[in-house]
Amino acid sequence: MHDPLIIEACAKAAHEANKIYCEFLGDFSQVHWDAAPKWQKESARLGVVGALDGNTPEQSHEGWLAQKEKDGWTWGPVKDADLKQHPCFVPYQDLPPEQQAKDHLFLDIVRCMSRNLPYR
Repeated sequence: MHDPLIIEACAKAAHEANKIYCEFLGDFSQVHWDAAPKWQKESARLGVVGALDGNTPEQSHEGWLAQKEKDGWTWGPVKDADLKQHPCFVPYQDLPPEQQAKDHLFLDIVRCMSRNLPYR
C-alpha cells in the first residue's frame, strides 16, 4: 500500500510537468492540477501507483491506454475530452518519440520524488 500523500504529491508534480512539456510541444490544452477534471487526476494517481510498483514507460502507457479504453475513449486526431478521443490512443511503439518521452518524464518525476519525500 502506498502512502496517499505521496501519491497525491507525485501525481500533481507529474501532471504539472506534463502540462509544461505539452506546451513546449505546442499543445496548450492542459490545465493546472487544481483545475483538472476528476478523471484526469485519477488517471495521474493510477500512473503514480504504477510507477511506484516499477512500471516501465511501455507498461505505464499500456496501463493508461487500458484505463482510457475502459472509460470509453477512442483514437482521435486531437484530444477531446467531450468526445473521449485522444491521438495517443495507440500502442506505445506507435507513439512518436516526443510522446514516448512523456511516459519517461512521468516515471522519472515520480521515482525521484518518492525517494526524497518524507513518508508519514
